[in-house]
Amino acid sequence: MSYMKKRNYFRLLFIVMLIILCFFIIFVSTLGVARIPLKESMKIILNNIPFIKNKISLEGISSSHVVIINKIRFPRIILSALIGMALAGSGVIFQGIFKNPMAEPYVLGISSGAAFGATLAIVLGIQSTILGMGAISIMAFLGAVTTTFIVYNVARIGNKTPVVTLLLAGIALSFLLSSLISLFMTFNREQVEKIVFWTMGSVSSASWKHVIISSPIILLGSIVFIIFSRDLNVMLLGEDSAKNLGVEVEKLKKILLIIASIVTASAVAVSGIIGFVGLVIPHIVRLIVGPDHRVLIPFTLISGALFMIITDTLARVLIPPVEIPVGVITSLFGAPFFIYLLCKNKKKNYMG
Repeated sequence: MSYMKKRNYFRLLFIVMLIILCFFIIFVSTLGVARIPLKESMKIILNNIPFIKNKISLEGISSSHVVIINKIRFPRIILSALIGMALAGSGVIFQGIFKNPMAEPYVLGISSGAAFGATLAIVLGIQSTILGMGAISIMAFLGAVTTTFIVYNVARIGNKTPVVTLLLAGIALSFLLSSLISLFMTFNREQVEKIVFWTMGSVSSASWKHVIISSPIILLGSIVFIIFSRDLNVMLLGEDSAKNLGVEVEKLKKILLIIASIVTASAVAVSGIIGFVGLVIPHIVRLIVGPDHRVLIPFTLISGALFMIITDTLARVLIPPVEIPVGVITSLFGAPFFIYLLCKNKKKNYMG
């Protein structure tokens, strides 16, 4: 397939995926304990869009349905999409930087840092809010960012940051923080259930405040990922080759590590730890569109959003009125696929 044909094919495929994403946003908003007709749901959602809202009539639609969509389901769906974009997009970046298909957003101890921050907030009973964000979310964000900062500075040797040292520092700090969390849980048994539930991941408390605060960070971070996609392609040739081609490797790694960590932290802060999204989605997309980051990153972002919307919908509708933590659903999908990848790679290596 020629370059122009391939580019047009990917453009068409991306438009199709956008249409599918929009359809799922409307479709899943109809699902739940209160069943809302698709036509009603579409009208209510379109009524939130500027330049359209004044042209959509909500006459004849139950006010309770309007409240359910606008205040509960729609912000939750949008937040799920943002979290999927954040985790999947960061997963691609970490895999590109580490040149390791098994890398994922939590590889630098971000999840452990977030969990430690959230645990501190729960144990200390901090109730204050800032810009509508609860103490648990704020402490989780600060814990994740602080952990990344510590790991990066521990791993840095002069002006260089060796990938292996970075990984080892992340693993060591993750174990340390996990031990501290276990210690807190031992001495605060009445808070164990709350801590465990947070670490399972959930979007049940989603609100428009969460969307408004997290969306600028995640969307701007995603744009940065796309901007540096060409440089990531060059880095796949090796750091020495990338330097010879004019890429400032250490500067690029620093920028992308910081941005990807902040994007991941902003997602974890509002949802808890949701595993396998940043590992599985980039793999699936890479199998479909190839390793070119100029194509891989945009498709991964939209696929991550779609995956999170579907899994979160399953989490809230499978066993009503009980809600399953979405992290459990993503793990049920992700773990078998991860095992499949390991077996496939093992077989490939064995066959030579």
